[in-house]
Amino acid sequence: MPAPGGRDDESIAAAIRAVDITLGILAGGRATRLGGIDKAWMERGGVPQVLRWQRRFAHETGALLVSANRDLPRYAQAGLHAVADRIAGDRGPIAGLDALLAGCRTPWLLTLPVDLVGVNDCLLPSLCSARGENGAFAIDDDGLQPLVALWRVEAATLALSQAVERNEVAIHSLHERLRMTGVRLEGVRFGNLNTPDDLRAAGVTPEYRP
Repeated sequence: MPAPGGRDDESIAAAIRAVDITLGILAGGRATRLGGIDKAWMERGGVPQVLRWQRRFAHETGALLVSANRDLPRYAQAGLHAVADRIAGDRGPIAGLDALLAGCRTPWLLTLPVDLVGVNDCLLPSLCSARGENGAFAIDDDGLQPLVALWRVEAATLALSQAVERNEVAIHSLHERLRMTGVRLEGVRFGNLNTPDDLRAAGVTPEYRP
């Protein structure tokens, strides 16, 4: 059920320190609807998507990981730590989440798809304040956003491992298993860069080289 706001339980509602949160950017998709271009390096306003999100959350998180499966030296050149999928086969976003959880060294992981158009200013505080024991996920005006989520790493790692063993790849199933809280963000629409029309509307150019 969506959470209407913060909780009375101070142990749950207390803010999480930035140093205890890793930003995990999901950039390992194939972008088939865009001819296979690498969404991480699409530019908006002269800034690649992956660097846009790095900068946006630089003061709210203590570490950064990028889930990526191609051109990994490019991330290193830009000062980013990229992790490739460990799970074989085409498992979709759950493989990227697995890679981020495996590489995470903080108690909490904030995940974000690299192809989002924008997020609200209070996204992370909203997820932190309304989270359940194992985290929270966002619900914007377009509906459930399963990959815009705050995960307790220890619990999520175990739940994901069990899900993979059962061949369950739906992210929302992990939410349910972990009893994560859905946080409704009224008046917010993240948007996605999935089609050529999306790119034109957002003023995106497809390629960037550091």
